[in-house]
This record gives sequence, structure tokens and C-alpha cells, in this order.
Amino acid sequence: MQKTGKTKRAELYKDRNTQAFLSKFLSGEIGELKPVYDPKLGYRYPVIEAIVGDAANVEDFLNRLCEAGVLERRLYDKIIYCPKCGSANISVHYCCPYCKSFSIQKSSLIEHVKCGYMDIEENFLKGNKLICPKCHEELKKLDVDYRRAGTWCVCKDCSKSFDIPVTAHFCRECHANSAFEDAVIKDVYDYSLKEEIREEAAVGWVIIEPIGEFLRENGLEVESPAFLKGKSGANHMFDMAAYKGDVKRKVMVIDLAISTEDAVPEQPVIALFAKIFDVSPDSAYLIAIPKMSENGKKMAELYNIKVVEGKNQKEAVKALKDELFKKE
Repeated sequence: MQKTGKTKRAELYKDRNTQAFLSKFLSGEIGELKPVYDPKLGYRYPVIEAIVGDAANVEDFLNRLCEAGVLERRLYDKIIYCPKCGSANISVHYCCPYCKSFSIQKSSLIEHVKCGYMDIEENFLKGNKLICPKCHEELKKLDVDYRRAGTWCVCKDCSKSFDIPVTAHFCRECHANSAFEDAVIKDVYDYSLKEEIREEAAVGWVIIEPIGEFLRENGLEVESPAFLKGKSGANHMFDMAAYKGDVKRKVMVIDLAISTEDAVPEQPVIALFAKIFDVSPDSAYLIAIPKMSENGKKMAELYNIKVVEGKNQKEAVKALKDELFKKE
């Protein structure tokens, strides 16, 4: 079965590296992940390197978070690598199109509006003033007396003139020269946490992971997310499932529901009931933050679903632990 974005994210939230990284966003320590330039290595993400432990794993780590819809990325820069040695320590040379020398001099072209004479700026300079070499009139005001007509280059090696140089790359490490056609160019991104994911991410590991640890400590086998096959043959996804026993396995399923309003409506209760009606677990819990609506509570009682409430993640986790201890 192909994994949905939500399923991929749920699995990522269980990863310690993902938790450590997302905590920096959720705590406000970072608002946007920007790369840092290293002259020899190119762009790096030191924050991620400190978490995953190996710079070689950073790109794969960020790509997985993007593919799952946790992060969004924006093009920040492009970096050139040497095609010979792979170094990012590259210098860009503007070269003469005739002899390929990078010993060129760039000047501005100036046109005297009144008499129409055009030449490089150096030929107009007389001390601190601009004087037309043709009519000897002083040029005082840009775009009135004169205008800049572009750039003009002169090669100091072959003495030829041209307006547009060619670009070449020089590797400061292996001293190889390469043309644009040979360039190895890589996109560099900055990253931010998607706003619609912020709440989901917080719940995904702030609630699910502590619950999972608690259940494992008490001898249960835990899956999160969990896919259970029902009597109909359909697979149903739960935020967590816990199993106890070897011969006669008891199955407990848990779903989470969060509302930004006063209370969680009854829809998550209905959705959970539809799944447990087909799967028939031994017990079913619905964690409601900040609380469950009265209609939701009545429906949950009717459907034999235990509702656990908490104003925040911490309270919800404690309430579920208390409820499970009570059952023991």
C-alpha cells in the first residue's frame, strides 16, 4: 500500500533526529533554516549536521521532510562545483572572447547628448570633471548633458575591444579552468516549517512518542501509525495501536483529535467508530484536546470509545496514563 503524506509524517515524527529538529522550530529557536557558506565545502546546514551527525546525511534528511510535506523550501542560491575535483572554491573569470584572457579592463560608455560623441568614461575625465573630447564642453548632469550607454571592455593581452565578456570558472583548489558548459551547478535552498504542519508536528511527537514509550515500558508492543485489517478486508489507519499477549493478543487503538475552538466536535468519534466497527479491537481511546464536546462524549459512550481530555499535550498524556493505570 502506498504511503500517504500523513502516514510518512507520522513515521518521521517517531524519529529522534526529526524530533530534535522540529523542536527547534516549535520552540521558536529557529524560524527559518538558512544555509551557511563555507569557501571550501560550499553551503552547509550546521544545525542539521549537529543533529544527524554526518554532513553526508543532511540532504537526504531534508529531502524526506520536504517529500512528506513537513517543510517547504525556497531557492536561496546556486553553487558551482569544479568538474575536475568537486571543490566549491570557485572563482568566476570574465574573459576576452578572442584570446580567452581574463586580463580585461571594464569601462562605462558615455554619450554626450548635445554633440553625440561616444567614448569610454576614462577619455572624458579631466581631473574631477567630465569634458567632451570632441566639443570640449563640460558634462554636468547625468541624463541631461550625457547618458551612460553601456559597458565596454578592452583586453590587456590582445588589445581587442568588446562589450560582453565570456565567463570561465577557475578552481582555487586544483587550479583547473572550466567553461560554463562543463559547470556542475547545484540548487541551494532555505527551509521553513509549514504552518499547517506546526500543530500536527507538535502532537505527532509530543503526544504520540511519550505514550508509545509508556506503553512499551509496560510490556506492550506498539505501532505508530498502525494499519489494521478489518472484517471487510479494508486497512484502517490509527495513530497508535498497542498489543498485549502472545496467544490471545489484546489490541488497543488510539486516535488523536485537536480543536482550535472550545471543544473537539463529534466527527472524530464517528470516524473512529467506523474503523473500530470493522476492526473490532479490545479497546479504543480518543484523545481530545482541549476537550470533547458534549455530543461527542455521548456518542463515544454509545460506541464504547473512551475519551481522554487534556487542555494541552502534557495534560492529555498524563490523563491517558492515569486511565490506563486505572484499567490495570
